[in-house]
Amino acid sequence: MNRYPRDFRGYGPNPPDANWPGGAKIAISLVLNYEEGGENNLLHGDKQSEAFLSDIAGAAPWTGLRHWNMESIYEYGARAGFWRLHRLFAGMDIPVTIYGVTSALARNPEQVAGMKAAGWEIASHGLKWVDHRDMDEAEERAQIAESFRLHEEVVGEPPRGWYTGRCSMNTVRLTAETGRLDWISDTYDDDLPYWMEAGERDQLVIPYTLEANDMRFATAPGYIEGEQFFTYLKDTFDTLYAEGAAGRAKMFSVGLHCRLIGRPGKIAGLKRFLDYARGHEGVWFARRIDIARHWAKTHPHKRIERPSQMTRDRFVERFGSIFEHSPWIAERAWALELGPAHDSASGLHNALVRMFRSATPEERLGVLKAHPDLAGKLAAAKRLTPESTAEQASAALDALTDDERATFQRLNADYVAKHGFPFIIAVRDNDKASILQAFETRIGNDTETEFATACKQVERIAELRLKDMLP
Repeated sequence: MNRYPRDFRGYGPNPPDANWPGGAKIAISLVLNYEEGGENNLLHGDKQSEAFLSDIAGAAPWTGLRHWNMESIYEYGARAGFWRLHRLFAGMDIPVTIYGVTSALARNPEQVAGMKAAGWEIASHGLKWVDHRDMDEAEERAQIAESFRLHEEVVGEPPRGWYTGRCSMNTVRLTAETGRLDWISDTYDDDLPYWMEAGERDQLVIPYTLEANDMRFATAPGYIEGEQFFTYLKDTFDTLYAEGAAGRAKMFSVGLHCRLIGRPGKIAGLKRFLDYARGHEGVWFARRIDIARHWAKTHPHKRIERPSQMTRDRFVERFGSIFEHSPWIAERAWALELGPAHDSASGLHNALVRMFRSATPEERLGVLKAHPDLAGKLAAAKRLTPESTAEQASAALDALTDDERATFQRLNADYVAKHGFPFIIAVRDNDKASILQAFETRIGNDTETEFATACKQVERIAELRLKDMLP
């Protein structure tokens, strides 16, 4: 099978109603990344110093050396930044989710005590704050297991959520496969939680953010003052709040770091935003575990039989009749590059009609000829396919008067005599009167025009049939 794993569809054009508690128009998840003491450092067994997310412009790793300035910036986050943020959030009674690097938590017991006293969720941010991109699967799996062990030892209970950040192509799958997490967040692909199927595991994913994130104080292009951070958060909030007021409530993640937003000039922008958001009704500040529990209860996962995962025989069995008596279209479509985007009615319709459109004129004519006459002899003999039977009944073509039946038979005969194939129309888009009117009009078209029209109608019939079967 030629299968493409990336999911560009998501919820499609009609995302679910989040139905946040209390009818909230927006759910705000404040995330504080705690990495101080887990970053790259010779003291931690690493080969170089840290170079990521600091106020040192253009920082580069120092191979084989400790970096005093970099270490002191991370230490500021633990010594001063964390407590400034702790006072802010506790004073405003705003819940927080901690992304805690496990080795950093082990080196910062007072901060862990402060997190627990405030009732914050302490999720895992991996064993060490290092890049996983080149880590082989066995090593990453071992580090995940050790992070679970150490987290429970340090915090007193295992993590229920996970975000690695500097992840590999295997991270999401490996964390899901543990079967121990209520949520994982190593994605940036949606404004709502969603379910991911990892083998037998139905894993909830709560997407995170790299743009409503104070890391932009340390990257280019980025923020240079707290007011810019406030403005971006406010604009995001306003957009999502308006969507929520229109019945399309979303989630707003805000990413924070002790050594960045914990600085006096930067935290002022965050405080301004929190005051602004709290000035609105229908705002739910929630830990990610609260969002996960709500989503699991309100939107439990339902598995479907996915076309992109079917065997060839099953695919043809299921969709071979979408184009009337023409299973060869499904056979060819199965060999295309299918993926999650084709597990919906519109997606699979696109794959099938590609094969219909790329077929020879003779093959397409064969599809047209495979369609029955409207209210014709096959219908009277009850020899239509189940799909055609239901479609003709939808326009009451199975309950014609004798005069109406005679009219349809005359028109059928005249149409076929002129064009060489049956009159085809998406019956479910019409009623008896509009079908007869279209019959009278189209019978006068030239055959080339009518061939193109009939092919379009065949595609529309296929689309309607698929919508009966797939999301």
